[in-house]
Amino acid sequence: MKITVLGVGAWGTTLAKILHEGGHRLTLWAHNPERLDAIKSAGRNDHYLPDVELPSDWEVEKDLGKAVRRSDVIVVAVASKAFRKVLSGFQGFGGTVVTCTKGIEFDSGHTMSGVVESLHPDASVAALSGPTLALEVARGIPAAIVAASASTETADLVQGLFHRPSFRVYTSNDILGVELGGALKNVIAIAAGVGDGLGFGDNTKAALITRGIVEIQRLGEACGADAETFQGLSGIGDLTATCFSRLSRNRNFGERLGKGEQLTHILLDTPNVAEGYPAACSARQLAQKKGVSTPIINEVYSMLYDGKDPAETVRSLLERESRPE
Repeated sequence: MKITVLGVGAWGTTLAKILHEGGHRLTLWAHNPERLDAIKSAGRNDHYLPDVELPSDWEVEKDLGKAVRRSDVIVVAVASKAFRKVLSGFQGFGGTVVTCTKGIEFDSGHTMSGVVESLHPDASVAALSGPTLALEVARGIPAAIVAASASTETADLVQGLFHRPSFRVYTSNDILGVELGGALKNVIAIAAGVGDGLGFGDNTKAALITRGIVEIQRLGEACGADAETFQGLSGIGDLTATCFSRLSRNRNFGERLGKGEQLTHILLDTPNVAEGYPAACSARQLAQKKGVSTPIINEVYSMLYDGKDPAETVRSLLERESRPE
């Protein structure tokens, strides 16, 4: 099968490696042509995946239109802020689009599959999400993920494309729930990182994760997702990995805030903005629209967009009125 991967960050490159291991014909595209050249010539992507050997026999293409031409499947692993622009760069795709981006578009409130459907209505759409830190997966450390689509046939297709001995792929028909779990957990992970930066312990983080999944499920159900989805890999599984791992960009982002670094400095110093930063804005807006209580998400928003002090954010959460669990 001919597959094009859009985006050669850590996750896009890792997924391309998995697909190559499955014997598929691959073309890589990225907005940064120098990085494509480096991957092709050196067989490495040390900027994102240090010490990981990559194939040398896949194609790279700097022209987006040519990259997707005659492809059966497009795997999209670009930042959420660039997602619509990239998908607008070609017209009328009728194959399968697999979105691997965890975000919520602010203006429309769409998850990434919704953006795909608005631009390429003839395409079959799936989302791939779960507790899969790219560097671990690229090194062959066992992991599991969910391929979700409203179409069982499409979910099964994507499962077959990616399933490998050390990369177990489950399927789901709740694409909205899988995507919301992936996007919203990044906001909670920023809060977890703030706790690390302030010197809190595992008890604090366990409480945060437990109450965080409640918020995620509450908002997801209000949007029409299945409550059970958030108890699976794309919900509590992804949330746990992202909140605890030192490889998590969102947790690291929050830790730097908790240690007192200025947000402007972190944003300038981070070549790949943690997806929880824009997601906090989109999530808060979505919660307000749906009339859903999301105190952790609201406090993260206040830190990131209103300049609220991280320690004061914690106090605000702790001083909330006592109530049954």
